[in-house]
Amino acid sequence: MRYYIISGEASGDLHGSNLMKAMLEEDPKAEIRFWGGDLMQQVGGTLVKHYKERAFMGFAEVIKNIPTILGFIKFCKEDILNFNPDKIIFIDNSGFNLPIAKWAKAQNFKTVYYISPQVWASRSGRVKAIKRDIDEMYVILPFVKDFYNKHDYNVTFVGHPLLDAISGRPMVNEKQFKEENQLSIKPIIALLPGSRKQEIKKLLAVMLKMADKFTDYQFVIAGAPSQDFELYKPFITKDNVKFISNKTYDLLSVSYAAIVTSGTATLETALFKVPEIVCYKTSWLSYQIGKRLIDLKFISLVNLIMDKEVVKELIQDDFNEKNLEKELHKILNETTRNKLFLDYFELEKKLGGKGASKKVAELIVK
Repeated sequence: MRYYIISGEASGDLHGSNLMKAMLEEDPKAEIRFWGGDLMQQVGGTLVKHYKERAFMGFAEVIKNIPTILGFIKFCKEDILNFNPDKIIFIDNSGFNLPIAKWAKAQNFKTVYYISPQVWASRSGRVKAIKRDIDEMYVILPFVKDFYNKHDYNVTFVGHPLLDAISGRPMVNEKQFKEENQLSIKPIIALLPGSRKQEIKKLLAVMLKMADKFTDYQFVIAGAPSQDFELYKPFITKDNVKFISNKTYDLLSVSYAAIVTSGTATLETALFKVPEIVCYKTSWLSYQIGKRLIDLKFISLVNLIMDKEVVKELIQDDFNEKNLEKELHKILNETTRNKLFLDYFELEKKLGGKGASKKVAELIVK
């Protein structure tokens, strides 16, 4: 069979790559054409566009780049028609994928959505369009299935693919990791400033102010695979600040604490059982628009899944040097850490067990 997969950003590339591996096990002769990243490209198939070509963050940035985005959508439709797939598989990335899905359904293509758009967070009216345009919906968060049930849309909860991605990794030797990456013996505080240039520039400077205040620790920036070292270089000015690119999971596995930009990384950090602070800051205009559209108590996946504040969230103006120092002291305290670990184990139970990619591949192929 022929499959066309459309994903965006680093998390979509990760989940897309694991799905592709599982699909090729189910259908070894599968022809796959995809929008994704390096991880999907390593699996095989044909890469159409890399996600970093359309990594626009926030409402204001999207509006500025509308002509470029419309050009990508037009090109994608033409490419799908030329490839003529048996199924089109959408992975998250709703701003791009939902318009394509509407068109694809009208063209009588079979449509599959893996990892639902965040209609549970904002603009729930989109559910009507999703019910119309998507033949099969596979969700990875338990509360998302409950949300769709309330809208009379039957979807399949398959568990979270991060459980497979993380549990299947070999153990990392901390001493060896530090030696190989020229790190000291001090405990590590990992800094995960996101994968987009706008995020990194806004957040990393504040994160690194902690280096002078917590000198018993070394701060290690997790470089995103989609960004060059030159973007990070101006921030690495202190002896206890280091940079490691494209080894985020290895870094988290040996970290004592972490400061993390909101997104999939907040859940990844929790599954590695690393105490964390969640941060988010965007342009003033994007934030003003977003807070009027998004109806959620929390922004981090950890808190949303647990339906309570497990990890501290510092959002927009609350993300400042004073608050970050205060919260970092807290997660370095043994009592707070023990409570976090218990919550993290409960979080893992709620995610529904391993094998998400395999389940989805079986459903798609068969």
